[in-house]
Amino acid sequence: MEDLVSALDGAVRHLPVAGPSITDHEIDLVTEAVRTAWYEHANDITERFERSFAQRVQRRFAVSLPSCTAALHLSLAALNIGPGDEVIVADATWIASSAPITYVGATPIFADVDPVTWCLDVASVTSLINDRTRAVIAVDLYGGMADLPALERLCQARGIALIEDAAEAIGSTFGEKPAGAFGDISTFSFHGSKTLTTGEGGMLVTDDPDLLARVHMLRDHGRTPGDVAFFNQEVAFKYKMSSLQAALGQAQLDRLDELVDAKRRIFGWYQGRLGHLPHLQLNAEPDGTFNSYWMSTVVIDASVGVTKEALAVRLAERGVATRPFFHQLSSLPAYADATDGHRARHANATSQRLGQYGLNLPSALRLTEDDVDYACQHLLAALQ
Repeated sequence: MEDLVSALDGAVRHLPVAGPSITDHEIDLVTEAVRTAWYEHANDITERFERSFAQRVQRRFAVSLPSCTAALHLSLAALNIGPGDEVIVADATWIASSAPITYVGATPIFADVDPVTWCLDVASVTSLINDRTRAVIAVDLYGGMADLPALERLCQARGIALIEDAAEAIGSTFGEKPAGAFGDISTFSFHGSKTLTTGEGGMLVTDDPDLLARVHMLRDHGRTPGDVAFFNQEVAFKYKMSSLQAALGQAQLDRLDELVDAKRRIFGWYQGRLGHLPHLQLNAEPDGTFNSYWMSTVVIDASVGVTKEALAVRLAERGVATRPFFHQLSSLPAYADATDGHRARHANATSQRLGQYGLNLPSALRLTEDDVDYACQHLLAALQ
């Protein structure tokens, strides 16, 4: 630690916490879409992106959407989940994973997460299942993955749906299966901060043709696919991706291995500088998994006496942008009156600790090893 801190220089850099890698390949494909994705070719690039994406994540079907939030909303709606139903979700995640539960009128139930992977704890989920439970949403947090095979077995045995929220985990794997290949439905985000981006956007993938048909109807104002008479079967939603976004997504998908390699390289630099320090915990990669490390994240031991808020301020003064580890959902004002809020706030100790002491470090795809050196130097100085 002393060697890193002593190397501090006087020049202030500006290190972004997230950001994409865009090359001429992306520009060329988007330009081609601007020229050609009209008239009889209006859907060509979108359908190509969906087919390519489904193949990449080992699914039969993919549906491109404006966001992962939309994908989760459609997932719950297609499963006919609504008032009176309960859906279990991780207490340590972004609210986009849980808000769609409220959209459909169901009740979110907050499960704790594993202290190593930061993803859904199977024992916690098991303890919360009852006769009102209709689904579990398993979030692949920051590129890590829960024990999804165990969750699949649990959900199948109990007759409830499993939705894999793989928003942050494109390129990760558990055993031989990629993120997005688990459960009844899986969802992805292509927000501008993600490893694979379309600026804004998302994808829903499934192997179930009946769910696919339901999703297609719900995402297009309740019209059956192919309907040109504007004869709506029900009141539904408008959730589609433009061809220009799909072109950008296809180009990024073509480069996915390169993008994931870059994310893993960035994490490796952090691991080499911080991984040996006993008061810091970094992202895990348990045996049999492959972490795409969307975010390189550090959790500070409470004994250090520094909160994530104080640390973020100190780093920002030196141009090191950070993002707080997601607050414990049940602790948010948004869930102050939630049915399960009081229990979860007191029971989910791991989610609470991570929310208090976790911080995402600069993880943008443009970062160099010198940038990571700089971030680590100032992180360690701020902890002293």
